[in-house]
Amino acid sequence: MSIKAKAFKFGSDINTDYIISGKYKFKSNDMLEMAHHAMEELDPNYYDRVSPEGGILVAGTNFGSGSSREQAPLVLIHSNTKAVLAKSFARIFFRNAINTGLPVVECDTDKINEGDEISVDLEGGVVKNITTGEDIPFAPLPSVMAKLLADGGLAPHLRKHGTFALE
Repeated sequence: MSIKAKAFKFGSDINTDYIISGKYKFKSNDMLEMAHHAMEELDPNYYDRVSPEGGILVAGTNFGSGSSREQAPLVLIHSNTKAVLAKSFARIFFRNAINTGLPVVECDTDKINEGDEISVDLEGGVVKNITTGEDIPFAPLPSVMAKLLADGGLAPHLRKHGTFALE
């Protein structure tokens, strides 16, 4: 699975309330409606900037800390965020992202700048900064997680195969 898009860069310690503010989490179950508010605490124009062509959210350390609600990765998916790259993730956010079908990659994000064109080869374990020509290696996801992502997440996998078995 390969993903190519423009980078939208943020810093470290982006918690789930920055991804989708708590003031929206209980007002609607419509993820398309909520996606308009993705990242708005840090960038009020994030949805308008990323949604037309899609983008890759790039961050520092500790991305997704905070609540364990699945709304955080879901609003990113519905805002047309194609993947999240960060130096490290909160464990619950990482699993929720995989389960909902949002690719997440732990890698060195220092050499990616806002607006860089990047591609992510999930199987090969390489982020290519097309703008600078820099290759950034990462440990590929375990095959179980790669299979879930290929199927669109845990629920689509279950619908497709009728079982949780991943073999």
